[in-house]
Amino acid sequence: MDRYGPVAAVTTATSGELGTMAGRRRNTPDNPSPAGPEEGLLPADYELADLYGAFASHGESDEDLDDSAVLVPPVQLLPEEELVAAALAVPLIGHALKLARWTAPHRMVDELGDLTEQDQEPAARLLGYGDGQEVSEEDVVEAMRAWSLACDLDLIEIGTTEEGEHVAIPGPDLEPAEQGDADTVLELWLTAAGIVRELAVEADSLELAGEDGGEDGEELSAEDEEARLAEVEEHREEAAELLDEALQVLYEHTAFAEPGQETVPLGVLAALLVVPEGEEPDEELLGDITDVMVVLDPMLADLAELGVVEHRPIDPELFEEEESEEPATEEEGDADRFGLVRLTPLGQYGLRQWLLEDGYDAPLIGELAQGDAEALLRSITETANVLPQREIAVWLAGREPVAAARELLAAARGTDTYSPVRRMLCVQALELLGAAARPAAAEVVEDDELGGAVRSWLRAQGEEVTAPERGMVLWTMVDTFAAQLLVSEGEAGVLQELVRGLPVTDNPASFFGEVWRVPHPYTADVLEAVGELHLERNVAKEARKAAFKARSKQG
Repeated sequence: MDRYGPVAAVTTATSGELGTMAGRRRNTPDNPSPAGPEEGLLPADYELADLYGAFASHGESDEDLDDSAVLVPPVQLLPEEELVAAALAVPLIGHALKLARWTAPHRMVDELGDLTEQDQEPAARLLGYGDGQEVSEEDVVEAMRAWSLACDLDLIEIGTTEEGEHVAIPGPDLEPAEQGDADTVLELWLTAAGIVRELAVEADSLELAGEDGGEDGEELSAEDEEARLAEVEEHREEAAELLDEALQVLYEHTAFAEPGQETVPLGVLAALLVVPEGEEPDEELLGDITDVMVVLDPMLADLAELGVVEHRPIDPELFEEEESEEPATEEEGDADRFGLVRLTPLGQYGLRQWLLEDGYDAPLIGELAQGDAEALLRSITETANVLPQREIAVWLAGREPVAAARELLAAARGTDTYSPVRRMLCVQALELLGAAARPAAAEVVEDDELGGAVRSWLRAQGEEVTAPERGMVLWTMVDTFAAQLLVSEGEAGVLQELVRGLPVTDNPASFFGEVWRVPHPYTADVLEAVGELHLERNVAKEARKAAFKARSKQG
């Protein structure tokens, strides 16, 4: 198969996703990566406002946002006990614990801390290798890998007796780990994952090193050896950066994916790391994507051993198949042969810990949902890095629907800066509660600030509600537009859609003559936006005149 075959095939198999998801080298403090939740797209395709709402950034420029921090999407982790169970279910972790217990009270080792030759086969059998048959050399190697990991995790400690004998004994973390202590188990797993992550990169860079000597077995000169080592180190750093970027893309994708949709084709992942934003992959880029796929594949396989990811490797036969003169027919499941990867819940936990260690803000969904309704709505509106509906869903969980709706409606009142956004969020909460919230909504249909929005919601629920008075209609219209002004950060596309939907009559002067008198703190701002964005010149002109009057009225 030629160099571009895998990517060309996976592009077809994924219905053009490579073009749709064109990305870039990403996820460093100097190169933040926007993201977003729509089905079928990955985070690289979105602006910050689309991704997070970014309520708190109203008034800040994109440049200010980019220079301040990389926004890592909030995630929802499994309960701690489930993470612990997942960590203990990782075979390498289980093997390390078994070997550590096997050393009790002590076991002889060589001067390097490795098992003696006579203990290597029993260790392999302890871990289930051989299955009653002769233990193979590969089985022993796997047992020694588990032994090395146990030593690296300090589950096994190496010492020397007074007689000069080298012995191994169980480390202090063994007993709490066996008992399932959450802090101990998760810290052991995280350390192990970090070790495997580094070893995966080292293995990739060592492939470049080749043999120690030059051609025909000749030894390299000191200068050539130094250059070779420098090249290997450069390759190691590039591989580490590539793996980190790939993991962060998976972290972002998993944060927004619907349940069951977390798996990413390896070709799509590679394209996000290679293809410049807004470009379609040409033949050269397809070759680069293939190269990245081949580099990532074994590193992801190593991480899969620790449960960081679930990984289906590239089918090696793809690179052994010769080109056929006749066009190949696409078989069902062929796309999977090019590799698949999914970040596991345990891996999501691990990546978040690494991000925190690197100084990133990596919030959890539900962190803003710990107080009352007022605190919830205020926190959402004042936080740039937030997924509002998910925070609301966490807050609603376990609460009595009518009481929760009443509390939210009360918290939505006000005329302060972010009050329109609070009311918009409150309606979203009513949507999540559904019919159970109708009694609470019906109680506020006459409320000057809430009545228009809840009447509209109740009608959508199938309730018969009297039409609001003209003043309430206009006030609610201004309030709804104001909320979008805040959350869209002035994005023209979103606002133009609202402008097109305004109920402007054949007499715009009369319509805006009513609007500018609406006693809402954002009346002038809304009219100014309409004046800037409306496509009909006479309507825009009347909106600007009305905005001037509203601004003058405000003093």
